[in-house]
Amino acid sequence: MILVVDVDYRDTTANTAALVFENFSDESPLSSYTKIIENIVEYEPGEFYKRELPCILEILKTVKEKIDLIIVDGYVWLDSDKKPGLGGHLYKSLSDKIPVIGVAKRSFHAKNDKMLKISRGQSANPLYITSVGIELEIAADLILNMHGIYRIPTLLKKVDQLCRDW
Repeated sequence: MILVVDVDYRDTTANTAALVFENFSDESPLSSYTKIIENIVEYEPGEFYKRELPCILEILKTVKEKIDLIIVDGYVWLDSDKKPGLGGHLYKSLSDKIPVIGVAKRSFHAKNDKMLKISRGQSANPLYITSVGIELEIAADLILNMHGIYRIPTLLKKVDQLCRDW
């Protein structure tokens, strides 16, 4: 099973959403989860994971399915030296057992040969793919071929909408 997760913030409260699906070509999830989390830490420049990682770990406790791969909104590696981003910290938190694919909508400023750009649909703006526990080229191909004709795959858009729906 594949899990895609996203988090929306309001002051010190977050709404975390996760969708579980079986195949990258799926249009709809098999199940969905949301969790409101209080007292999250403030955003710290360069330390985004400190705010989002605890939320993701909390929602993972509620997921009933056995997860084989996780997709996060963000980076696994921030640079060519493998400075961990949210996905890298998540992978370590899960004892390096569940592969993580990072899908970022914006370019990070550091040089990163551990990242691939993909273009979906008619969009001139690429998605930035990073991964751990799965080869980068395979991860990029999986995201490229996810359901949907637009830049953002259908289930990534749905999880984004779900976490914003308070």
